[in-house]
Amino acid sequence: MKVLGFESSCDETGVALIEFEMQGAPRLLAQALHSQIVMHQAYGGVVPELASRDHIRRVVPLTREVMAVSRCSLQDVDCIAYTRGPGLAGALLVAAGAAQALAFALGKPSLAVHHLEGHLLSPFLSTDPPQFPFVALLVSGGHTQLMRVSDVGQYELLGETIDDAAGEAFDKSAKLMGLPYPGGPHLARLAQNGDPAAFALPRPLIHSGKPDFSFAGLKTAVLTQIRKLGDNIEPQVLADVAASTQAAIVEVLVKKSLLALKLTGLNRLVVAGGVGANAMLREQLNSACLRRDVRVHYPELDLCTDNGAMIAMAAAMRLQRGIGQTSREGSFDVLPRWNLADISSR
Repeated sequence: MKVLGFESSCDETGVALIEFEMQGAPRLLAQALHSQIVMHQAYGGVVPELASRDHIRRVVPLTREVMAVSRCSLQDVDCIAYTRGPGLAGALLVAAGAAQALAFALGKPSLAVHHLEGHLLSPFLSTDPPQFPFVALLVSGGHTQLMRVSDVGQYELLGETIDDAAGEAFDKSAKLMGLPYPGGPHLARLAQNGDPAAFALPRPLIHSGKPDFSFAGLKTAVLTQIRKLGDNIEPQVLADVAASTQAAIVEVLVKKSLLALKLTGLNRLVVAGGVGANAMLREQLNSACLRRDVRVHYPELDLCTDNGAMIAMAAAMRLQRGIGQTSREGSFDVLPRWNLADISSR
C-alpha cells in the first residue's frame, strides 16, 4: 500500500509518499519540503496569514515533485493522510483541504493525523528505528512533553511544560540577543564559541522530582542579563550568554528525560521535534544514556523539522495495526489545539 502525506501546520509545506506492507517496516519513496524561513525573517516570526497563502502556492508543485521522484501516479496511491492539528488554523486547512479534495477526486480514503504523533513516530524512518515501548521526548518550538509510548496510538503523558516550550525558550532568548529568525539554530551556532559556565542561569523545576518543564523564568533571566550588559555587548560575551542559555535548556531536558526513564522503568528513549536536532542535546543525551545502558533514538536530521514523511509514516503505522480511522465522506475539520494524549488506538 502507498500513503501520500500532507503537512502544513506552521511554516513548512511537506508532501511525501510512503509504501508499506501489512508486515514489515514502511519505506519512504519520496518527499519534498518547502520552508518559509526566508519569508518570515523580515517579521521576526511566523505571520499566520502569509504562511497560509504560501502553503497554497506550494502544495501542488510539491505533490507533483513527489510523484515524479517516486515514479508513481496518483492512481497508485491507496490512502491520503494529512495533519489535522495542532497548529495554525489557516495553515492546517491547506493540507487538509488539498488532501480531502484529492482523495475525493481519486475515490481514495483519507486519514487525519496528529502532528505530534508524526514527530513521535518519525524515528521509525531512520536507520536505527526504535522498538516499543519507550519514553519519548517531544521537543520543538511549540511543544515540550515526555510521553510513555506503549505502541502506535497508546500514549501516556508523563510531563510537559507549564509555560514556554524549549524551542520557544531558544527562539525568544536568541531574539533578546539580537539574533535573526529562526533564533534557535543561530543561538546554537553562536554558543559553539562561548563558555557554557560564564553566566549562572536558572534551571527551572530541575529538582522538582516531577517530569514537568518550565522555561519562562530562564527567558526572563536572559533578558535581565542582557540588560545588565548594556547595548554594546562584545561578541565573545554574547557567545558566552548564548552558550550559558543553551547549557541551561539542555541540562533540564536531559535531567527530565532521565527522570522519566527512571519513573517508567524503561530503557529506551526517543527524541523527536525540531530541537532534537540540537548537537549539544544529542551529545549529552547520548553520554548520559550510555552510562545508564539506555538506547536513545533520533529521526534523521532532515526529518526533525515538520515534514510530510512523518505524517505519511504515522498513517501507515496506524493502517498496519488496523487502527487508522479512514474517511470517504469528503468533509473535514482541523484542530488547532489537540492533545496527543487524547488520541487512542480505538
